[in-house]
Amino acid sequence: MAERDPRNRTGRSPLLRGLAAAVLAAGMLVASVGPGYGTGAATPAPGPQFTPLTAAVMTKPAPFNATDGKTHLSYELLTTNALSSSTPVRLDRVEVRDARTHRVVGSLSGQALAEAANPVGDPLPGADGYTPAPPAPTPTVIQGSQQWIIWLDLVLDRGQPAPKVLEHRLSGAILTPGGPSAFEETVQVTPTARTAPLNLNPPVRPGAWYASESCCGNTHHRRGLGPINGRFYVPQRFAIDWYRVGEQGQTWEGDPAQLSSYLSYRQPVVASAGGRVVEVQDGIPDNAPPVTPPVPPIEETVGNHVTLEVAPGRYLLYAHLKPGSLKVREGDHVEPGRVLGLIGNSGNSTTPHLHFQVMTTPEFFPTDSPPFTFRKFRVLGHVEPRIWDDNLGLQPTGVLPITPSPYDGPHRARYPLDREVLEF
Repeated sequence: MAERDPRNRTGRSPLLRGLAAAVLAAGMLVASVGPGYGTGAATPAPGPQFTPLTAAVMTKPAPFNATDGKTHLSYELLTTNALSSSTPVRLDRVEVRDARTHRVVGSLSGQALAEAANPVGDPLPGADGYTPAPPAPTPTVIQGSQQWIIWLDLVLDRGQPAPKVLEHRLSGAILTPGGPSAFEETVQVTPTARTAPLNLNPPVRPGAWYASESCCGNTHHRRGLGPINGRFYVPQRFAIDWYRVGEQGQTWEGDPAQLSSYLSYRQPVVASAGGRVVEVQDGIPDNAPPVTPPVPPIEETVGNHVTLEVAPGRYLLYAHLKPGSLKVREGDHVEPGRVLGLIGNSGNSTTPHLHFQVMTTPEFFPTDSPPFTFRKFRVLGHVEPRIWDDNLGLQPTGVLPITPSPYDGPHRARYPLDREVLEF
């Protein structure tokens, strides 16, 4: 999926050819990017500049409050080395700033930057759930004409409001045959969302539940980049996989090759908010656990599912449901707490769980994934090691290694962080 083809220069006018030549002349490029913005609020914005890197924000950054009591911003920069295929760029630092004051609200450099950036199309490091991710190479070098994605997960100091507008300062060096030439550039001035995330009731019945692959970090959901209909999406950015947990911390008992052994299987899922049913899919068989099923067709990715429209441009997805268990039809109006169906193992699912998220469109592909919060829950603990849906049934026992969390206790209007065990 990496977009590495050099630009097609055929048919360019003499003016455009001259500009291209100027851009590819590293010395002129460095002179034109200069030092970029200053650090004070009174510093004027620069005029037109050639920049070695381009960047695009893939979603409007939306602040949300998590169980750590802090405000988070999780989004992506799609970054391209605009130079020729023979001219790499070393990216040393990424700063996110308040565009009004130019105050730094988050930064990445060194190993942290290396682990938060990867070429488009590269597999997620360690994403098979078995092999630990190797240390990312440093420094971060983007080859000429190559496109990378930078995964930004900012945590603001407690009580610090999210800026209304963000800007992104990239700094590093163009690696020319004559030696590195330093550059700094400010890209993608973008507003943050002003509407608060949806504050929802639980999507499941009361009890203890494991929140797997929640934001923020190196998970399939957070870092799942999808090329759909000619553009990139991160359709599961804030999705959560829910597993029922027993009194001894178990997620399955008996034979893990039997669906009925999983505590999540056939558990009811309920409407987290009132709304209208806009999509229902049924009839896809459950997969036999715990072997990873073949990748299904795109239209069956989320298996049997129900989608509710609960606000303008906001939809709730309940996915991987048991075939024949869906209790609503398209067009139905439901109240909060209405049973929609039962948890199954259909679609791209290895062991029974509920995939739940907020979407910006009625369908899963394509969609964007905004954050949300739950009105009331209690954190019971945390699972430290990474345990993927892919290998949950392959563990020696079904008991999760739950340890105390610094965020144990009651929470209101918060988003659960990855691998927390909650009680609704």
